[in-house]
Amino acid sequence: MISGYYVARFFTKKSLSSYFTFVALASLMVLWFVVHNYWDLNIWIAGMPLKSFTKYVVAAVIMAMAVPGLALLPTKLRFLLELGLIGHTLLLCYIENRLFNYASMYYYGFEEDIIYPNYMVFITTFLGLALVRRLYVDQRLGPKAAWILTCLYSSKLAMLFMTSRSVIWFSAVLLLAVTPPLLLYRDKSKGASKMKVWQAYFHASVIAFSAWLCRETIFEALQWWNGRPPSDGLLLGSYILLTGVACIPIVALHFPHAQSAKRFLVLIVATGLLFVVMQPPIKLSWVYRSDFITAAHLSDDDISIYGFVASKPSWPSWLLIATVVLTLAAVTSIIPVKYVVELRTSYAVAVGITLGIYISVQYFFQAVVLYPLLVATIVSAAVFVVFTHLPSESSTRVLPWVFSFLVALFPVTYLLEGHLRAKSFADEDEAEKFTNMLAIEGARMSLLGLYAAIFMIIALEIKFELTLLLREKAADRGMHGPSSRSAAFPPKARLLQQRRAHAAPTFTIKRLAAEAAWMPAIGNVSTVLCFGICLVLNLTLTGGSNRAIFFLAPILLLLNQDSDIFAGFGDRQRYFPVTVSISGYLLLTALYRIWEETWPGNGGWALDIGGPGWLFAVKNFALLVLTLPNHILFNRFMWDYVRQTDAKLLLTLPLNLPSIIMTDILTIRVLGLLGAMYSLAQYMISRRIRIAGMRYI
Repeated sequence: MISGYYVARFFTKKSLSSYFTFVALASLMVLWFVVHNYWDLNIWIAGMPLKSFTKYVVAAVIMAMAVPGLALLPTKLRFLLELGLIGHTLLLCYIENRLFNYASMYYYGFEEDIIYPNYMVFITTFLGLALVRRLYVDQRLGPKAAWILTCLYSSKLAMLFMTSRSVIWFSAVLLLAVTPPLLLYRDKSKGASKMKVWQAYFHASVIAFSAWLCRETIFEALQWWNGRPPSDGLLLGSYILLTGVACIPIVALHFPHAQSAKRFLVLIVATGLLFVVMQPPIKLSWVYRSDFITAAHLSDDDISIYGFVASKPSWPSWLLIATVVLTLAAVTSIIPVKYVVELRTSYAVAVGITLGIYISVQYFFQAVVLYPLLVATIVSAAVFVVFTHLPSESSTRVLPWVFSFLVALFPVTYLLEGHLRAKSFADEDEAEKFTNMLAIEGARMSLLGLYAAIFMIIALEIKFELTLLLREKAADRGMHGPSSRSAAFPPKARLLQQRRAHAAPTFTIKRLAAEAAWMPAIGNVSTVLCFGICLVLNLTLTGGSNRAIFFLAPILLLLNQDSDIFAGFGDRQRYFPVTVSISGYLLLTALYRIWEETWPGNGGWALDIGGPGWLFAVKNFALLVLTLPNHILFNRFMWDYVRQTDAKLLLTLPLNLPSIIMTDILTIRVLGLLGAMYSLAQYMISRRIRIAGMRYI
């Protein structure tokens, strides 16, 4: 009754002394009730005696009753409200963590499971976040207290996903380390950052330390995702990746102008991703493993389920990581390869060696004789690409020899591998010889794929540089034209001039193209070699698939105009090689199918079991001829863009219908469909060109 009197007096007269008197009296009543009824019971709940548990509950109740009165104190005493709310939140997190993770009650020799429901965690979390938001909007809480309370309430949600009993505290520490750049250091009036450089370093260090404290949580999350304990490389990569991602707000919000910070952040995130993907072998038992992680790795579940599994050597993954990290360091100018020729050479050779050894050990581990040749191939390709993109004074003299050496290594490596390995098992029995021949064939296909990728990269690099050169020439003509002399420079031209003024290398790609007319020719040779190797792989692996040519023909878009082989080839004819290669490939494939089915010496099913014979050949050959007019017209059109009459296109279009309907060979049907599409496309393009010309006239 006395406490009720004081609370009524508080509501009527707004007396803070009355409210705190009510809190004191109510606390005494709660304490007496708990001591009188629960103090001496031999019950364990939430992993502790009921006596200890009731202490925390009573403390939380008292602090909850005191908060409304503290909220009405003057602004100078606002810190009391903040301390009260933080203390109450810590007690609430501790109580809920114990109830959620120790789901059992022991009393008088009996044990019973008690499940703390998930919805209670959601309710207390969102009610707490709503209360913090309301008090912060009413300016009863400062930004730092609101930040701490938000992190504490949000960390409770981690209990619902992780089974670790300390995950709530690790999550709170991680949130407290990550969120200051997001929630603090903002000037409301100007929206500018107030974080200093030393504060950024301090927060980055705190984030790294907090992520290390959460290593068990990271380990448990990875174990839940993979279904087995993660390796040390995966764990370290996840730690580096988490640290890098958590540092993104520092750079993005407070130091967007610091290019060095962005580069190092990209390097850290990329390194973490590489560790996660590659999972290199690493032992962190001294500095990283805890008892929980060590116990998980000592489990025999994997052996009992999967048995002993032979593993491949994983140390080459360090070489790939080194290659990618070196490349990123060079791209982001952490290593100044753009300005120092010696560093450029060392970088190209180092990347070539590491990548060459990785490819040799990882994909050609049985062909030791190929290791020097493969490393030399990758080093040559790396040197060529690097010095084509960033040329030096000697690039015009050295790069043609480097490319010639690379092309010469191709047949030598391909033939030497099979010849040397065939000698090694000449005296073996037939079964082992057949197995080894299959291994040789697989290694040769891998070699072809490797060289196709190398020639593709070289062709792409040369195409990129020549295209950039043409754009610069067009920009030069635009800036030095008669209209630009009297007018001011446009913004794009001014930006281009500024870039040229700040460009450090004295030997540019323009000078390289002027002194080295071999660039387009080398690009064309690389493109043709890549396309040819891909056709060989298609014939070997798929037996000559019709669909593959539609994916391989766009490689020919990398062809360039040179002074020798493709003298009349220009940008206007860039699609001609694509279309003519598709038509030619399908035509040759169709002829081969007809020959395969009807040639008497082939021994095919057509003659052995009463196949169609020569009637089959004549019919399908005639249908094949009917598809040619549209292909010829369209390929001529793609070369010179000379408009054909509509009557000719409409008359040749029906010739494809018999091939589509009556043929017995799928390739001829594809040619018929493609011819019809060519005819319609040519008609639409010609019509569009004519309409555009009429508008111009």
